[in-house]
Amino acid sequence: MMLQKLPFGIARRVILGSAEAALWGLNSIKGNQNNFCTAVFKAVTYKELKNLLNSKKIMLIDVREKWEILEYGKIPGSVNIPLGEVGEALQMNPEDFEEKYNEVKPSKCDNLVFSCLAGVRSKKALDTAVSLGFNSVKHYAGGWNEWASYEYSGKNRGN
Repeated sequence: MMLQKLPFGIARRVILGSAEAALWGLNSIKGNQNNFCTAVFKAVTYKELKNLLNSKKIMLIDVREKWEILEYGKIPGSVNIPLGEVGEALQMNPEDFEEKYNEVKPSKCDNLVFSCLAGVRSKKALDTAVSLGFNSVKHYAGGWNEWASYEYSGKNRGN
C-alpha cells in the first residue's frame, strides 16, 4: 500500500484529515436537513391537478402574462404571477405579496404548482422556486392547453 511507504506522521495526517473532511460533510448535511422540508419536484397530470385543487392543499400559480389570462381564461383557483415576477414575488414580505396578488404568501414548505400555456414557463418557474428554497414544488406540464381541452371538450373524465 502507498501509506506503508509514508512516514507515520504524514500517513496519520492523511487518514485523519480525510476522516475530518468526511465528518464535516456529514455534519453540514445533517445541519441542512434540520432547516429544510423534504424536497418534492415533479410534473402533475390533469387528474392529479384536479385532485390537488379539490383538496385545497396547494397554491396554483399561473405564470402566463396578464393579457393571456384575459384572452384565454385561467384554471379556477389559480393566482396569476407572470414568470418575470415569480422570483421577486416569492421573496416579497407577506403583506406586500397579499396586497399585490390578493393571496397569502406561500411559505417555503407550502405545496406550489406552477402552470402556463404548455409547460415551458411553468418549469422555469419551478426552477426559480427551487433555487429560492421552496421544497414542495410541482408544475402542470400540460398547462392551459391541456386543461381547456379536458374542461371544454367533454374529455374531463380522462386521465
